[in-house]
Amino acid sequence: MKSPWLALMAALFGLGIALAPAGPAFAQQADDDDDAKPAASAAAQADDNDDDDDDDGAQGANMVPAAEGLKIPPGSEMMPAAALNGDQIGLPKNSLSSQIVTPLILGEGGKPFTVNHTDFYLRAGQAYRWDIKSEGDIEYKFNAPDFFRNVWMNQIVIDDLEIHMAGAPAWLEYDAHGTITVQFQTVRPGRYDWHVGGLDAEHEMKGTITVVP
Repeated sequence: MKSPWLALMAALFGLGIALAPAGPAFAQQADDDDDAKPAASAAAQADDNDDDDDDDGAQGANMVPAAEGLKIPPGSEMMPAAALNGDQIGLPKNSLSSQIVTPLILGEGGKPFTVNHTDFYLRAGQAYRWDIKSEGDIEYKFNAPDFFRNVWMNQIVIDDLEIHMAGAPAWLEYDAHGTITVQFQTVRPGRYDWHVGGLDAEHEMKGTITVVP
């Protein structure tokens, strides 16, 4: 006959075996937790990289030339923008990262009514970063209302300070030398005018931004 004490110990031992998770399961759970931490860190790193692309214009992104660096067919200004083709005129292929548009310089070289480029071509559905600079010693009001209303505006950056948009800006104003960076994604083909407001016909500064398929 077994001792009551031995019977009680056997019962408790059996209960412990039943309730305790198996060793390998514990080890797997611990391993899963360890694996999750690097995965979370990788996701955080990816988010940081995305932010860097937004702020820094996507390292290694394709530079989009102004119109004179493309193969624009003669008379195309009379055609609808949707009739043109980004491949045929030499625009960089669409990419997931932002592409950098050749900067527009107002008052280039300190000459107040001079611009370095007037016409620009972009692809529909592509994200872009565009530096618009002032080098002249007069006030500039850069206006492109139809263009700004027909793109998805991500943000405007001035000296590493970000303005996140929920709509189109009225204009960009320069009271001194400096750069304003606009980051946006084009939506649909179209031809849009830009101009510097408040100038007479003799000193007008203007051009076009054409979005093509």
